[in-house]
Amino acid sequence: MKCAICKHGETYPGKATVTLERDGTTLVIKGVPAMVCSSCGEEYVPEETTARLLKVAEDAARAGVQVDVREYIAA
Repeated sequence: MKCAICKHGETYPGKATVTLERDGTTLVIKGVPAMVCSSCGEEYVPEETTARLLKVAEDAARAGVQVDVREYIAA
């Protein structure tokens, strides 16, 4: 797919590091599957993966986690 940001690069399968912040919780998840632009590096995380990441972040915030770094593990 053509990159929506730079309009020049094509995206290819890769990995991203996603940082989520909510209610005093900072969660960093490494190795998230994404499509990455070959030109500008913009990362596109699939909708179902994003929904899963948001659920993980919500659970961490509810548990009182302040800062956590995790590796993405496919379901």
